[in-house]
Amino acid sequence: MSGLSAALIIVGLFLVGGIISFLKQGMPKGVVVLLGIAAAMCLTAGVLRIEGLWS
Repeated sequence: MSGLSAALIIVGLFLVGGIISFLKQGMPKGVVVLLGIAAAMCLTAGVLRIEGLWS
């Protein structure tokens, strides 16, 4: 696993933690959805970079 793919996965997991925290705090749904989209993009990019290295 390269450093960039690991960094993307770590940032994605950090954003997932932010989603959970913001939901507990009762933040607006728009902020939570925006964090969800960003987390999904980071995790997907990290996993796709891993897949690209394996093939």
